[in-house]
Amino acid sequence: MDITGRKLFVKALMEEGVDTIFAYPGGMVTDIVDELYKQEEIDVVLPRHEQALIHEAEGYARATGKVGVCLVTSGPGATNTITGIADAHYDSIPLIIFTGQVPLDLIGNDAFQEVDIVGMTRSITKYGVTVRDRKDLGRIIKMAFTIAATGKPGPVLIDIPKDIQNQLGDPDYPSHVDIRGYKPNETVHIGQLKRAYKLLKQAKRPLILAGGGVNIAGAQDNLRKFAEKMNIPVVTTIMGKGAMDADHPLYIGNCGMHGRYAANKAVADCDVLFSIGTRFNDRITGDLNEFAPKAQIIHVDIDTASISRNVVVDVPIVSDANLALERLIDWAEYKNTERWQEKIADWNRENPLEMRRDKGMSPQMIMEGINEVFPKGIVVTDVGQHQMWATQFIELNKNKKMITSGGLGTMGFGFPAAIGAKIGAPEKDVVCITGDGGMQMNMQEMATAICEKAPITVCILNNYYLGMVRQMQQLFYGKRYGITCLGRRKDCPKNCKGPNGNCPPYEPDFVKWAESYGVKGIRVTDQSQITDALRQAKENKEGPTVIEFMIATDELVLPMVKSGNPMSEMILK
Repeated sequence: MDITGRKLFVKALMEEGVDTIFAYPGGMVTDIVDELYKQEEIDVVLPRHEQALIHEAEGYARATGKVGVCLVTSGPGATNTITGIADAHYDSIPLIIFTGQVPLDLIGNDAFQEVDIVGMTRSITKYGVTVRDRKDLGRIIKMAFTIAATGKPGPVLIDIPKDIQNQLGDPDYPSHVDIRGYKPNETVHIGQLKRAYKLLKQAKRPLILAGGGVNIAGAQDNLRKFAEKMNIPVVTTIMGKGAMDADHPLYIGNCGMHGRYAANKAVADCDVLFSIGTRFNDRITGDLNEFAPKAQIIHVDIDTASISRNVVVDVPIVSDANLALERLIDWAEYKNTERWQEKIADWNRENPLEMRRDKGMSPQMIMEGINEVFPKGIVVTDVGQHQMWATQFIELNKNKKMITSGGLGTMGFGFPAAIGAKIGAPEKDVVCITGDGGMQMNMQEMATAICEKAPITVCILNNYYLGMVRQMQQLFYGKRYGITCLGRRKDCPKNCKGPNGNCPPYEPDFVKWAESYGVKGIRVTDQSQITDALRQAKENKEGPTVIEFMIATDELVLPMVKSGNPMSEMILK
């Protein structure tokens, strides 16, 4: 018996094992929403804004390893997801975004809430299509799940016109689909891998650079085994953080614009750089002419287009990180790299990653408190100074992971992504580290957290400013703090150089805001209060807890490399 497109839609989700869909209703998806209402196998999460919706799906996908599934209506519902689609594209997060569309006969007529969302998102999706025939619906949905989760993961957008949702058609959902022209690489070129191993074996100062692809592939154990067998030090990108346990003796730390001094020096001085799962973006390389200038570079990545796109490499290897590392482990032999490791240790002693402890509560102290109270779970950050402090000082291991917005750097990501992570992994502690600026971009999602019974800990580092831009203004723009003070009023002096006794009160009061939602709010003004506040939050299982940490306006993220400069030219003080 034939069934409607909307019934096939729900059937497809069930057969794909979808247990959660993040959805916001509207005229062009009401029929699908009604069909979802009739079943109990799939939880339907109602966020308060479509941008937050897609970030919640990202957090869910990162926490579970599953495909995040979204449903929004046409027009503004669809366009509100574009930022999140781009975020998922740059960070390789598997998502499927289902958008409603006006009926086929109205497409192209500038109908109410009609937009060409497929065209708008073509450059930031792995695949996007408008379903124009009911008989293709099942095949296209199957393609979407296959494409989103295989090869280099990413977002897929399926636009479903309202009339397709209601048309009768074949009830069968395919168990497999052949996609012409889409053949993710599932092998590794042994000859290239042997070339890479030969270089590493001959190197005197070898270094492994691990990116987010290692974490996406679940290759952390194989990376550790390979590094240990060959006795090679490891640095990570921000997205690669967690690929090696923070306390592992071979792990140096993050490299890049705000990387550890020793990590950047190691990249600059190594003679063979084995990079895996990174696309060498500008935050890692700085001046391309000065990146790893003494090294022969090996590049392992699942995405052919990423290899030699930014950095021309000596040994390109197209492969899944796990597969390449498994083969290398079989060949690996111990190398004596003690002199090289001691040189790295000297750099670390010369300029350790440490903030001053004589000026009151610092961001480092807050991160250390989170490490103490939350040794396991998921840490989610927003974007800004707090994000960099988290990547510098939060300690990750196999029981503790970090979710952050890397490639796009999306403010407003943190809070909804933390909610999505908690929905996906309700048994784990979830801590959101955010700033006063980023928090205000999607703070309406507190209602979603309450409705979904998601007891996350929200740590707001409040410095009254858009801190990362303010830092650049302080260092490079003569302390001209244009539109970065979040407390600035219309009658404030035009050329204000920072907080003083005449400043108006800061809005909002985050504690009162939290209490207005009926959740616990705590303000921390002294280092002695940090762990107690975090413990209160951890013990509160009834709902979210908001902790506002009042930090100094002039705190800087250091080291720092000015954009476009060599990574060896670090601002340290």
